[in-house]
Amino acid sequence: MPFAQELIRIKRDGGALTAAQIDAFTEGLADGSWSEGQVAAMAMAIVLRGMDTRETVALTQAMTRSGEVLDWRGAGLRGPVLDKHSTGGVGDKVSLLLAPIVAACGGVVPMISGRALSHTGGTLDKLEALPGYTVTPSYGQLLATLRDAGCAIVGASEDLAPADKRLYAIRDVTATVESVPLITASILSKKLAAGLQALVMDVKTGSGAFCSTPEQAIVLARSLVQVARGAGLPTVALVTDMNQVLGHTAGNALEVQEALAALSGAGCEPRLLEVTLALCAQLLHLGGLDADLASARARALDALESGRAAEAFARMVSVLGGPRDVLQDAQLPTAPVQRDVAAPRSGVLLAMDTRALGLAVIGLGGGRRRPGDAVDPRVGFSQVRGLGVRLQAGEPLACVHAADEAAAEAAVQAFVAAVTWGEAGFSPAPVIQQVIVE
Repeated sequence: MPFAQELIRIKRDGGALTAAQIDAFTEGLADGSWSEGQVAAMAMAIVLRGMDTRETVALTQAMTRSGEVLDWRGAGLRGPVLDKHSTGGVGDKVSLLLAPIVAACGGVVPMISGRALSHTGGTLDKLEALPGYTVTPSYGQLLATLRDAGCAIVGASEDLAPADKRLYAIRDVTATVESVPLITASILSKKLAAGLQALVMDVKTGSGAFCSTPEQAIVLARSLVQVARGAGLPTVALVTDMNQVLGHTAGNALEVQEALAALSGAGCEPRLLEVTLALCAQLLHLGGLDADLASARARALDALESGRAAEAFARMVSVLGGPRDVLQDAQLPTAPVQRDVAAPRSGVLLAMDTRALGLAVIGLGGGRRRPGDAVDPRVGFSQVRGLGVRLQAGEPLACVHAADEAAAEAAVQAFVAAVTWGEAGFSPAPVIQQVIVE
């Protein structure tokens, strides 16, 4: 096996690593033969020198092979195995809608999701607001859920891409997270290990996204599509706007409640609906369930409006241990203090520091400052007004849900500080900014 320091030197000096050398690095990650310092040095070399598409495909595939790779052949599933991944945002509850919609349209969605990261919410934290919901089912329970509901939103097991798990933990504490090849390999290694037949990516851009500019988001989206396709996984990426909260809520139980309302026919905020349907259409088309995007979108909308998606979501929740009739009684916890955020002046809402609002949810207790922190599922913002709306002074901008009065007051002040006002007319950016197919 090549010496670790020799491989680090090659990358440090701008060289390209062979597939065999990348395999050696990945094996060192998985079996612990590379020290933390050596892994950190390699990660920094990659951040500074980059990786080409061939190297990134090799790293992705090697990390996929470092653990269990699910194989659904012979499992008796009723359709193609499909999934979606988001780079993270504030109020992003698309997964809660997309998984059951795609299931209702004939797909099978074993969605491997994550927890809150920095200011962005985590799908697993949202679902754990439902009493009893199991995010770490056994394989048998996962298979039973997929057969019954067609979808299962769960966490990654310890056996899926363990090399990535170790690499990410070291990147997180060594200022080496911001690397397109490493981000690409981290995301896709877990998706490939899930045994997918097609994938859609939602790459966010804006004040509440990891990629603050469209140019950054397009670079990441192209990397994800090219590497996924290079590894044999058909993938399309959408670059979507995250310059404001997606939907009307931000906070775990509140977002689940908004998703349940949309599934149950109470209506869906237009931007949230547009992102959800666009991703569903791409996934149904990629998975061979619809011949074109127009018919795929129409079928996805019908699955939502007919209630079939709601039924799939309810079956998923029930089989995974949550409330038996989540559509009628979700048993979601509620915060004891609820206060409106009053508009400080009259005018048009022109801009929103969405990252600041995500951090305000953490300040309320709805996210983690450190790994292992407890999360309060009750807290967050509801009734969030979107950009471009005209308000009179004193009208509500949002409603704060808090554990106590002091936390509520701090969140009110944070929300007011995060928005910008003006007098002129304003048209927000389109929520779907670009579609990347290669």
